[in-house]
Amino acid sequence: MIRVLNIISDTNIGGAGRVILNYLHYADTTQFETLVAVPRGSLLKEPLEQAGAQVLEVDGIADRSYHKDDVKTLQSLIRHVKPDLVHTHGTLSGRIAAKRCHVPVVYSRHSAFPVPAKLRYPPGRWVNKLVNEHYADHIIAVSPATRDNLTDAGISPKKITVVMNGVAPLQPTTPQAQADLRRELGVQPDDFLFGILARLEEYKGHKYLIEAAKLLKERGYSKFRVLIAGTGGYESQLAQAVQDTGSGDVVKLLGFRSDVPDLLSILNAQLNVSYGTEATSMALLEGMSLGLPSIVSDYGGNPFVITQDKDGLIFPSRNSGALADAMAQLMDHPKQCQALGRQAKETFQSRFTGEVFARNTETVYRTILKGAK
Repeated sequence: MIRVLNIISDTNIGGAGRVILNYLHYADTTQFETLVAVPRGSLLKEPLEQAGAQVLEVDGIADRSYHKDDVKTLQSLIRHVKPDLVHTHGTLSGRIAAKRCHVPVVYSRHSAFPVPAKLRYPPGRWVNKLVNEHYADHIIAVSPATRDNLTDAGISPKKITVVMNGVAPLQPTTPQAQADLRRELGVQPDDFLFGILARLEEYKGHKYLIEAAKLLKERGYSKFRVLIAGTGGYESQLAQAVQDTGSGDVVKLLGFRSDVPDLLSILNAQLNVSYGTEATSMALLEGMSLGLPSIVSDYGGNPFVITQDKDGLIFPSRNSGALADAMAQLMDHPKQCQALGRQAKETFQSRFTGEVFARNTETVYRTILKGAK
């Protein structure tokens, strides 16, 4: 039995936490025992335990990558639980602690964003390479875009394996449940429904979607609605943008929604309009599992998930006009929309299931341990 200690500093349930949860649902428990160290009081504790992990609460690591006191705390933890491998998720303290305990360590890079100049060029590039390669036996990049971020900042591609995220497939709700939800949201039966599930932050690009909705109205489109689900620091600005553009009749800010399968089940197409920190969107994969076609920006990991005119459409990020064109294309060509949706489900089943993700992750574990031995 291979004992793997995951270390994550998140106090809330974010993308990295969901990656661990998805892995647990498909882990080979005959070969791997999974332990997870989380900050004391983290919201991840309960769902991780329900998924079968042994959860270890740690003082002091909450929502930070490095602190010298955290290194000492995690060294004590590692010596106590004696893992065969440490897998960190954005926690430099965990990597340093594992190295000091002479335990092989892998870390996952969960985001993709423009590499700052201080990391592209010496001496910052040299320092970044030294730190990341010394304190990790291997690095998992969750998309090719993430891998490119790492190599652009000096890290050797030999140190990196791309393991695309995977999720459990969602089951569509019944036609009656779908009709009830559409009615609850004030959506007419013949309205074309676009939806986006993402945190309301500026870099997620929602304002360009609101502008695209305004452009569609100006072109004479009226039988469509855009559902925006999520909360975040940009919520008030988006509400103001809806008011300023006069698009309140077609754009609905839904706030936080826990009924993700229900909401995705009523959509005709899903959207991802990010222009920052986008790697492999979990919501995008979940929609694909239901057979939803996608319209995505060309930023980050999106083009490595969606193939133009095969299972979705890709538009230049921060381009409201191009986004409006893509939305109009799906509304104007229902047969193409349906064909893209069918292919999206096939793409999901072949590339993005939880089983594929878990087996690829475990292959990385075995390779690291083989090298260490």
